[in-house]
Amino acid sequence: MDSMQPAAGYTRPARVLHWLTAALVLVMLPLGVVIANEAGGKLQSLLYNAHKSIGALILILVVVRLGYRLGHRPPPLPDDIPPLQRLAAQATHWALYALLILQPLLGWAGTSAYPAPVPFFGLFELPALVAPNRALSEQLLHWHRMVGLAMAALALLHIGAALYHHLVRRDRVLLRMLSG
Repeated sequence: MDSMQPAAGYTRPARVLHWLTAALVLVMLPLGVVIANEAGGKLQSLLYNAHKSIGALILILVVVRLGYRLGHRPPPLPDDIPPLQRLAAQATHWALYALLILQPLLGWAGTSAYPAPVPFFGLFELPALVAPNRALSEQLLHWHRMVGLAMAALALLHIGAALYHHLVRRDRVLLRMLSG
């Protein structure tokens, strides 16, 4: 089958990239809240490093996922989905991609400007994106938090829509991402 032809469900690579990204984001959102409120206690430094490492991993996964997505069309939505809902689904997906790229870049740049290291699971440190500048760091990390809130809202919308399709409409929209 041509990779640009719609399939009955998402391909295995698309499903793996989706669920791995989703799991990491679901870990990162509460982790970000804990470290932002300095609620990590003795583990605060370890939690910061985990947050930075997972954020870098999410950026890599999303770039791979986006590259894969551009070469593999998603399966079509059911024919009876109204045009406005189709538009909302597309807008939500592309907005999530944008935020999933913007969020770690803002965190990386804000941490670089702080200046603080951005470790990758203790294997190496990412290079600084910007020169040290504490005022810039505060602005970038503020926007990092705002994008996190926007991402959480969009993720809830995405999850709610998937559950609506599964529980109310009883169509295969959610099953396409669960089982292909």
